[in-house]
Amino acid sequence: MSETVKPVTVGGQVIGGARLALIAGPCVLEDERTNLEIAERLRDIAGELEIPFIFKASFDKANRTSVTSARGPGLARGLEALAAIRERVGVPILSDVHWPEHVPAAAQVLDMLQIPAFLSRQTDLLVAAGESGKPVNIKKGQFLAPDDMLHCLRKVQSTGNEAITLCERGSAFGYHNLVVDMRGLIIMRGFGHPVIFDATHSVQLPGGGAGESSGERQFVAPLARAAVAAGADGIFAEVHPEPDRALCDGPNMLPLDEVRGLLKTLLEVRAACRN
Repeated sequence: MSETVKPVTVGGQVIGGARLALIAGPCVLEDERTNLEIAERLRDIAGELEIPFIFKASFDKANRTSVTSARGPGLARGLEALAAIRERVGVPILSDVHWPEHVPAAAQVLDMLQIPAFLSRQTDLLVAAGESGKPVNIKKGQFLAPDDMLHCLRKVQSTGNEAITLCERGSAFGYHNLVVDMRGLIIMRGFGHPVIFDATHSVQLPGGGAGESSGERQFVAPLARAAVAAGADGIFAEVHPEPDRALCDGPNMLPLDEVRGLLKTLLEVRAACRN
């Protein structure tokens, strides 16, 4: 693994620096009260543990399993809600972009743009994100080998934008399951950019819930510990006060009450491995 990476600063929060970073929030934007509760509690936990924190919530999930699955409020309403969260809670914000045409509006509000895993090879989208000048988090496609992400990285770099992180979220072999190979974190970090481990999507069972995705949240913590031990620069997690009542991805989400304990353990793992 590369000993050094290029730190990425997102709204004053550093990914790839001395501290383990956290990107977390609900799967999609929910009602205002729930959004603010999650953002405020995560902000307070991260502040207590001195962890750089970026709030994540999607304004649109265009790749849901079923046409009836919750997608979020859409571009205009979603960006308005995210801007309000940043102003009221005082945290940087991240959301997915699915189309090059959405990037200009999203870049006016978001502190970091995220490329969804299924779109990780979409050249026009990657270039548009890079041209925005905003930091970009590229999720590794479930269908890609880790070294393939170098080509995705270079598409953003072609715009002159070097504020890029890469995110591991498991590989698909069909049969409603994902497998995480921790070697991928080492391979991708070798490109010289911070690597994030998506601890909750990695335990997803895509399409495994009779027309919707299911998941195995009992494996979130052990996989997160392994990823931090392997050298991940940050953890991505979808969280909710009551995951079983979340609009989507509930089975693989981390209960909000468990976030602090898991992060404390991850910091201990990181310290032990670095020593």
